[in-house]
Amino acid sequence: MIKPQDIMVALLICKDKHSSSYAEKALTLGMSASEVHAAERRLSESRLLNPIDRSIRKKAFLKFLVHGVPYAFAVSPKEMTRGMPTAWAAPILADQFASSNQPIPVWPDPNGDVQGVAIKPLYRSEPQAAQNNPELYELLALVDALRIGRARERKLAEQLLEKRLNEHAAA
Repeated sequence: MIKPQDIMVALLICKDKHSSSYAEKALTLGMSASEVHAAERRLSESRLLNPIDRSIRKKAFLKFLVHGVPYAFAVSPKEMTRGMPTAWAAPILADQFASSNQPIPVWPDPNGDVQGVAIKPLYRSEPQAAQNNPELYELLALVDALRIGRARERKLAEQLLEKRLNEHAAA
């Protein structure tokens, strides 16, 4: 059974142009090497990771992101907090939508620079991983748009995720 941290591992594998060790992936994601290894095992068992070349099956993964993640890892906005913008408030989507008087979604982070409504990250190290890797931040924010967005935000997030995954496939 897929766990939330497996999504982070899969996104990192998708964007990496070369195969990293478990330790390197763990460092990037703020996880232990054993957590990354277990995530890859679960991804392989779920047929989202090709066990031969350790690549993500991008079409299947995109389908899972769009149709499974919003239900398997549903989240509801919580209290106001300081944090890091996610979903449609993240830089990748922020200029696509008119600003409103609604609070923006944020991952709680005491070092965050904006005030917004708390969205539970997929995994506790998600804000740290996003801060350390801007490209991964984009992918994680798009996944959050799938998790909490309205139809318009979800559709744009799906299109951008598909584009990003295909760019990495060609690289």
